Amino acid sequence: MKAFVKFSAAIFAASLFTAPTASAFDPVSAASVFARLSAEPELKSPSVSLIDISTGSVVFESAAFSQRMPASTLKLLSAVATLKYLDPQGVFATSISLGPSAGSLVINGEFDPWMSTNDQVAIKMHRTSYPRLVSKSLSAAQKNLGRSVKKVKIYYNDLYSSDVATLKSSYKKRGVSATFIKVDEAKAQQIAGEEVLYTTSPTVKEIMNWFLLWSDNLLSERMGRLAAKASGNQFSALGVSNTFTTLLIEMGIDPSQVIVKDASGLSRENKVTASVMAQLLYKISVDPVLTQIVDGLPIGGKTGTLRHRYLETAPQAVGLIKAKTGTLTGVVSLAGYVQSEDREYAFIVIADDVVRTKAASDRVRKTIDRYLGKLAAPLSSHSVETVTAVLQ
Repeated sequence: MKAFVKFSAAIFAASLFTAPTASAFDPVSAASVFARLSAEPELKSPSVSLIDISTGSVVFESAAFSQRMPASTLKLLSAVATLKYLDPQGVFATSISLGPSAGSLVINGEFDPWMSTNDQVAIKMHRTSYPRLVSKSLSAAQKNLGRSVKKVKIYYNDLYSSDVATLKSSYKKRGVSATFIKVDEAKAQQIAGEEVLYTTSPTVKEIMNWFLLWSDNLLSERMGRLAAKASGNQFSALGVSNTFTTLLIEMGIDPSQVIVKDASGLSRENKVTASVMAQLLYKISVDPVLTQIVDGLPIGGKTGTLRHRYLETAPQAVGLIKAKTGTLTGVVSLAGYVQSEDREYAFIVIADDVVRTKAASDRVRKTIDRYLGKLAAPLSSHSVETVTAVLQ
């Protein structure tokens, strides 16, 4: 019986956060704000959608079914794929072992997406370090040969081609000519001798948080492809596209107007609609697994790519907006959530016909921020007191 009382109280308390109040921005008022935003001339007919999280209802939309360039807001799909197909607490391992002949080595990788060229950065962020890989491997090879190494043969698997190029360059700087020979995982394990180094990446969730927070294109691209591979699709841009399509269908969202050319949003050939992105944001907000994405988003005026925004344009909104930014030449987009007292809204704004100057893009960002500031308001003290009384 006690468990039932606590459960009922929790439900009642939760309802207080979603029920409309006289002081909250109700959907009609929110729609009016976004209607004025959509009419701002510098945005040039943006694609816009606004959803009330408490009901899942579309509050406002304009050109919401028009295909537009999402820029980095597409990283939201990469984040969804990451959590759906990869273990959030999983890591990517890289090991180095002595090879089948004197002076040879075996690098057995797992496509670690986040190696560092700086050893100090790697230590600080618990990342795998190129300098450490090279230093450890050369020390082991020299010990095995009993003399200095001028040439080394390296058998490897599951490393990115750019990482192989970086490693080869690092060996060269140490006066060593390295020949890299690609093998499959089974062969790598078969010929590997004594292990001399084993290192891992940060967790999948930490990597995802980083590419959302700082809009890291390379990380988002690599994680999207790793998710595609884990889902059974190709480890390629096409595999990413097929994976995103499957995800949207499984979430009950029509993907027919979505075109995906990469997992980062860099391609100008990527196309989405505001309707699809708003539905995605809503689904993320109500899914117990996907809500981890919300925690990784930049916070207006505080963190990541939003750390400098709202401070002057809408100081009342600082800390109340969590969103993924998007920027390409002529494109400004923003997708996320705004707290409006006892309500929360999911929003997407895509302006992809902006004058192609930095000044014009800055004006568009400030305009979007000012209007979101009109919706943003913290939870009222009255609501907090009521919830506290209920739970007690």
